[in-house]
Amino acid sequence: MFILFLFSDILLNRLMKKLEYYFDCSSPWTYLSFRGLLELKEEYDLNIVWKPILVGGIFNSINPSVYESRKNPVKEKSDYSQKDLNDWAIVRNIKINWPKIFPVNSVKAMRGAFFAINKRSIEEYSEFIFKSYWTDGKDISSDDVLLQIIRVFNWDEQEFFLYINDLNTKEKLINNTQELMDRGGFGSPTFFVDETNMFFGNDRIQLIKEFL
Repeated sequence: MFILFLFSDILLNRLMKKLEYYFDCSSPWTYLSFRGLLELKEEYDLNIVWKPILVGGIFNSINPSVYESRKNPVKEKSDYSQKDLNDWAIVRNIKINWPKIFPVNSVKAMRGAFFAINKRSIEEYSEFIFKSYWTDGKDISSDDVLLQIIRVFNWDEQEFFLYINDLNTKEKLINNTQELMDRGGFGSPTFFVDETNMFFGNDRIQLIKEFL
């Protein structure tokens, strides 16, 4: 019976369209894309491969222009970007309140995403992380905030914090981040359909839909 179920899972995964999702919860556009991806999943049989990354590592390595644009913003572009963000928030049915702590150190939260993947709760965990930061303005780098979130799932607290501080978990996040750069990625969110077809940004979900 177990072998039959295992075979069924393997067959189902082969029939489903594979979509790899590289994401970091420290980006509001990634929150928007996360909601859009869940909507897309309702329309199509998608095998989503969740790939937590640390986008700051990418900016430090290959995309430092992000920091320069934050230091010297173009007012007109910045004003429009805020409008664009608000428009998309309405479309995705979420509320974004710019947090006082920005940028935030998302490393612990993103390591926790691996724990959630193992628990098959990555969608629910990600929603709590995104909402805690981008709607409620909580400091998701704080152990206390993470503790509040994992208590919702009744996860073992000691197990969770041991896991996110484990060397293997740290390496997973580093490896995913490097992997994205090696594949030509430069930020969050980044999607890959059928291994090689890369899309970047929340507003590319419509384009992904056309390809699907």
